[in-house]
Amino acid sequence: MGGGWDPWVWAGTPGTPPQMPGSHGWGLGPPWTPLDAWVPWVGAGTPGIPWTPGWGLGPLGPPQTPGSHGPRLQMLALLWMTVTVVAGGGPEGAVQFLAVGDWGGVPDPPFATPREVATAAAMGRAATDLGADFVLALGDNFYYEGVRDEWDPRFQETFERVFTAPGLRELPWFVLAGNHDHAGNVTAQLAYGHHSPRWHFPHYYYSLRLSLPGTNASARLLMLDTVLLCGGGDDFGVGGAPKGPQDAGAAAAQLAWLRGRLAAARHDRYVLVAGHYPVWSVAEHGPTACLVQLLRPLLRRHRVTAYLCGHDHNLQFLEEGGVGYVVSGAGNFVEESQHHSGAVPPGSLRFFFGAPASPGGFAHLRLDAHAATVTYLEATGRVLYRVALPPRDL
Repeated sequence: MGGGWDPWVWAGTPGTPPQMPGSHGWGLGPPWTPLDAWVPWVGAGTPGIPWTPGWGLGPLGPPQTPGSHGPRLQMLALLWMTVTVVAGGGPEGAVQFLAVGDWGGVPDPPFATPREVATAAAMGRAATDLGADFVLALGDNFYYEGVRDEWDPRFQETFERVFTAPGLRELPWFVLAGNHDHAGNVTAQLAYGHHSPRWHFPHYYYSLRLSLPGTNASARLLMLDTVLLCGGGDDFGVGGAPKGPQDAGAAAAQLAWLRGRLAAARHDRYVLVAGHYPVWSVAEHGPTACLVQLLRPLLRRHRVTAYLCGHDHNLQFLEEGGVGYVVSGAGNFVEESQHHSGAVPPGSLRFFFGAPASPGGFAHLRLDAHAATVTYLEATGRVLYRVALPPRDL
């Protein structure tokens, strides 16, 4: 289990180390521009960090829909996170987390499906038995049309009252948005972090820097909004593939941010990128053409360890060009279709699980000095598949 969190959010000039909020005012230091902004939040095990109402964005005010403030809102949001972990088993520690997508219940009572409940319970057991420092939520957090505002009862009915296992109660969740979240109010999901110490969603896209305990090594987890990059899509309709971003400027800004973050991560032992839509998938939605065109070359060029996603409601592992592709979208629905098996690179699919009678599933990731190990778990607790990804050649 993890301890000793040192979290903050910095938006501004990459490469300038931010100061700890509260050390000297906001510690903004040079260089500082009107685009720089700080967002305080409370991390697990970090008593004493003040919780300040509002998002601290100065003249920009609270987060708005990207594009509403033009390029000024396309800030280079950078979330630094240092995690001190002592994991059982070996002389070295590890950073460990659970990855679950498409977990967002239903809009009618009881607002959670049996699969979501079973998956939540199994995640709690995995956190206790295997170890976990946080949860990565891969989008479609609230079916079918997201939430209305930051006080929407769905936060309680589909999240807080479902993920109650002892192993999950103290874990932070790092969240990104899916297409069903964009059908509602994503800024309300950003703001909900003010109401829950578990929920961390500081920006549409952001970066987490992880320190591997017992080593001088670090890892990077880059969180994307693939709906802003590629456009909306329909999980259940025919012909619902993304047809292009609603705001081309916002999409270009996010892509530029990603290029900069990947370049800055050249010395990290592992680099993970996460988004809702898949790059490669054999299932109902299949590959996302926009991401194959825009994201895949960056993943390969920068030797990214793995790309994690949901959207297709099953569990998959694919490997292509030295990049692992982790699909973990079985938190609420499970579908067996392999309709796009011919649309992925030959030989890339290594694992698929979508048994219709399954109670759901998720992935557990462990990053240590020697490997990034991905374990796929069914909600029964059964280990379905495990793969070890090597460190990057630095």
